[in-house]
Amino acid sequence: MKEVLGDRVEKVAISNRIADSPCVLVTGQFGWSANMERIMKAQALRDSSMSSYMQSKKTLEINPSNPIIRELKNKVQADAADKAVRDLVVLLFETALLTSGFTLESPQTYCQRIYSMIALGLSIDTDELPSSSESAAAASSEDAGDAPPPLESTGASAMEELD
Repeated sequence: MKEVLGDRVEKVAISNRIADSPCVLVTGQFGWSANMERIMKAQALRDSSMSSYMQSKKTLEINPSNPIIRELKNKVQADAADKAVRDLVVLLFETALLTSGFTLESPQTYCQRIYSMIALGLSIDTDELPSSSESAAAASSEDAGDAPPPLESTGASAMEELD
């Protein structure tokens, strides 16, 4: 798992304190928590060098008694270079990021992985799925008659219209 995730995690460790989930992300004592990381990313005048030294080193803790981790271990032992196994490891990491309160680097990539897993569960060939660029092109070329009517202006400001 550490080989697949590379610099995204400091280390991968087996944990005995996880009850239900296959894995969780924890941070070190002196690094930023997930909430602090979100706050610092949102700062307008933040310095990029500041985030590099204070950004938390994440440890991926895995639950050895979880059936997902056990089956993943069996698949790695059978073929460590399998692309599906590598994708599953990244998917587990990104899901652990979300459940631990961190933000994803690329939500679109995460969604594509989820859609691929749903297609796999429904026995749909992944070649039949439209790519994200095809979906955007299809959405923009739809007939304007099918689109909902534009919102009426009530004389409110642009910010009030968004809310």
